Order: sequence, then structure tokens, then C-alpha cells
Amino acid sequence: MTDPAAPRPAVMVPEAPGSKVHPHLKRWLLGAAAVAACVSIGLYLFIPDLIWARTDDAYVEAHVESVSARVPGYVLQLHIDDNSPVKRGALLLELDPRDYQAGQDAAVANLAAAESRLTEAHAQSVVSARAVRVADADARTAAANARLAADDLKRFLSVSDVRAVSTQRLEIARTATLTTAAAFSAAQSRVELARARGTLAEAQERTAAADVKQIQAAVTQARLNLSYTKVLAPEDGSIANKLVELGNYVQPGQTLLWLVPRNLYVVANFKETQLEGIRPGASVSVHVDSFPDLTLKGHIDSIQRGSGSEFALLPPENATGNFVKIVQRVPVKIVLDEPTEILAKLVPGMSAEVSVRYSTSVR
Repeated sequence: MTDPAAPRPAVMVPEAPGSKVHPHLKRWLLGAAAVAACVSIGLYLFIPDLIWARTDDAYVEAHVESVSARVPGYVLQLHIDDNSPVKRGALLLELDPRDYQAGQDAAVANLAAAESRLTEAHAQSVVSARAVRVADADARTAAANARLAADDLKRFLSVSDVRAVSTQRLEIARTATLTTAAAFSAAQSRVELARARGTLAEAQERTAAADVKQIQAAVTQARLNLSYTKVLAPEDGSIANKLVELGNYVQPGQTLLWLVPRNLYVVANFKETQLEGIRPGASVSVHVDSFPDLTLKGHIDSIQRGSGSEFALLPPENATGNFVKIVQRVPVKIVLDEPTEILAKLVPGMSAEVSVRYSTSVR
């Protein structure tokens, strides 16, 4: 009998044909899989760089305007608050206008007085011109009388018979000749005097006209100063960084607040090695960090002709000392092609990531 506790002999099961993998083939398959994975990863990482230029050195920008005072004065009224939306031409604040109203009234009064002086000077010029004409007429009359008296004296002296002309008549003729000559000389003097007065009147009229123009300019300036007491919004936008409060005394040129317009854009600082395939008009995809799920579409507007370091406060001087080559970045302006209600979510200074498709004519 067989002992049940005795070990049983091992049963040999035959292997199915082809089930055994050769060790070299297994290593080859693993290597091929690793190479395929590396190629896939490389293609995923490298191929987009051949098609797209990307940078995360990008920011939302706007042509922010500073609103300044143009005349000094105390702030009388404020019509805006922090971050208030405003329309173009909206009244932002008012300065105390009383001093400027008084200045305008004084300038208007001075203008009225100057215009009266001009009218008087013009009338005097007309009177002087007529006086010249009267003096000329008197001078011509005196000249005619002088010629007549001289001719009479010549006729009396040409008479051959002395007894035909009495001595009295001859003396009267001589006296008339001298008198008329003196009258003619006096008439000529009156003509010169009238002309001098006419010249003076014309000069006074020109002076009065110049005074009127000068005071008109003063009136215009006074009206402008009065209008400057009302500070208006230069364009549509929203208030930012308000620096003025009710009752403040402001000076000309002092910044009162900043106005952020509604039209925003993006400035992306691309590496100089990426600019070869970037052209104005190229399509752009923008992701703002504040809204990661929002994809904004835009286009390249322009490329700055100069790197950012070129306009720095202390630009690099590579001609001195040790030189280390650093890849420079060039600002590229991107205009967003999105409706206003979407752009209203953005504010200047937000960080963004930009992707620009390379131009096919270059790549």
C-alpha cells in the first residue's frame, strides 16, 4: 500500500507553444515603448513652439489719463467718488468760481470802456479829416486871393501914364498883395496843423483799437479761467486713484485723479528670438490670470522699435566692463477684439499669458 503521507511526485504540464517571451525581445519592446513615450512628450512640448510664440510676461494696459487743475482754487463740490464710472464731458468737480466771476466782470467792463474810447477816437479822426479838407479849401481861397492881388498890383504898375493911377490905389493894391500873401501863408499853416491833428487822431484810433483787442483777449482769458473751475471728464471711463477731497486747495497742474478709459490693450514682452515670426495683424490668444477660464481674442497692433531695457532709467552700457549676453525682451502691443462688456472685467496691471501664431511666410 502507498503511504498517504508520502510526497506526491510533481506533475509536468507541457507549455503551450509560443507562450514563452524571449528576454531580448522583451527588453526591445520596453525600449521601444520608452522611446515612443519620449518622442510623444517631445512632440507635445516642442511642436507648439514651432507654431506659437508664447510668453507670460504680459500685462493689461490702458492709456490712463491724469485729470489736473488748470486754475488754483478751493474745491467747492465733488460729483464723483472712488471708482465711479463717468461719461465724456461729465462734471467731475467744481472749484470756487467767485474770484474768476469777478475777474470776468471786470474784464467785460474794461472792454466796454475801451470800445467807447475807440468810438471817440474814430469820431475824432473823422472830424480831423474834415478839418483838413476845410483847411485845404481855405488855403486854395487864400491862394486865389493872393494871385488876384498880385495881378492887380502888376496891372497898376504896368500903366505907362503915372497920372492914370492914383497913389492911393497903388498903395491899396500893394497892401492887398501883402495881406493876401500873409493870409495864404496862414492858410497853409492851418492845413499843416489840421493834417498833424488828423495824423494824431488816426494814431489814437489805432491805439484804441489795439486796446480793444487786448482787452478782448483778457475777457476771453477770464471766461476760460471761469470755465476751468468746472473740471470735466475727457472721455468715457472710470475714476481711479482719486487724490482730491472737498475743501482742498489745488494748484494749476496738480493731479486730482486718474481716469481709466474703457479701451484696454495688452503689452506682451516677447524675447527677441521670438520676433522673427510675429507680424502686425497676427491672431492672438490671451489668458488673464484673474479669469483663467476666459480666453480673449485679439491681434497684434504694433511692435515697439526698441527693447524695454533701451528705455530704462539706467540703460545697459555693454561697451564697458565685462559683457554678458542677455536675451532682450521687446514690447508688443495687442488690441483685444472683444465686446466692451467683457473688457469691463479687466483693469490695467493684470497679468496675462499670450500666445501668438507665427506667420507662415516666415516659419
